Amino acid sequence: MKKCIYKSYDELPLFLNAEMIADVLGMSKSTGYVIMNEKDFPALKIGSRIVVPKDKFREWVVKNSGGNL
Repeated sequence: MKKCIYKSYDELPLFLNAEMIADVLGMSKSTGYVIMNEKDFPALKIGSRIVVPKDKFREWVVKNSGGNL
């Protein structure tokens, strides 16, 4: 399993892509793309790119982890 390069939330960039999402969650890049295309996931489409604002990603994690982070 690939080791996450981010040690804290503050180290994340302002916008995350599928590879970064997968890295933070400890899953494959393809699973990162699947999650980013879920209906309730806070992804933004900018041209052909799909990105996630880090604050919305954190909210999603808290909401989907039972309020624990």
